[in-house]
Amino acid sequence: MAKELALVTGASSGIGYSLAQELANRGYDLIVCSSGDRLPGAAEDFRKAGTNVVEVQADLATRDGVMELWNRVESLNRPLAIACLNAGVGVGGLFRDTDLDEELKIVELNCTGTVHLAKHVVRHMTARNAGRILFTASIAGEMVAPRQAVYAASKAFDLSFAHSLRYELRDTNITVTALQPGPTDTDFFRRAHMENTEVGSEGKKESQPEDVAKQGIEALMKGEDHVYAASMKTKVEGMMANLIPGKVKGAVHEKLSKPKTGTEG
Repeated sequence: MAKELALVTGASSGIGYSLAQELANRGYDLIVCSSGDRLPGAAEDFRKAGTNVVEVQADLATRDGVMELWNRVESLNRPLAIACLNAGVGVGGLFRDTDLDEELKIVELNCTGTVHLAKHVVRHMTARNAGRILFTASIAGEMVAPRQAVYAASKAFDLSFAHSLRYELRDTNITVTALQPGPTDTDFFRRAHMENTEVGSEGKKESQPEDVAKQGIEALMKGEDHVYAASMKTKVEGMMANLIPGKVKGAVHEKLSKPKTGTEG
């Protein structure tokens, strides 16, 4: 029996790597994408599960990068059973001080690139009336998030987009699930310049990427609308998010995201 095909973006490290590994262990062939130089090594890891892996090194913050990936998907001439739209970046710091180009890259990758790729995925799956789509959003998408203002807004966009697509596709055999992790032990905080913060040093210990990925794929297979992953603290915070006043959520996030040492201008 032929294996089914799954797409995972941001697959070279972190949650994306673990999503791809989880799917490989479940017997899916993979097409994996990242702009990073660790992708070939990650692909070799996935092949150890006995699955076929196609790797595409492309920058999904650009239209050309999205089309490079999608053209490769189409060249396989195989139905896409699962698409995990996971690629994303963040940056920490006060909005007045952070680098504009870095924050525009957040919007281009987390929002624009996600919409562009999702357009092709949804049309592809609609043509055969089958498929499962997982968007990696974040618990931050439901928070007031000082010092991560643009990142949190981008994840609120992803979460709303996922919920709306799910409703649009409710009468089809295509399901959409939002994965909402909390702080997770990945490279995210280093890349976001947040290692010297409480959340970047202590909070990241709350969840491991393999646990986030496992819960995400399980929710996807069950056709659930979303899942808070993976620690119990994250699940409780998610359930309470809409009950806590914005001022309180903002103060909590400020404490976690503020540098431990040094001064700010």
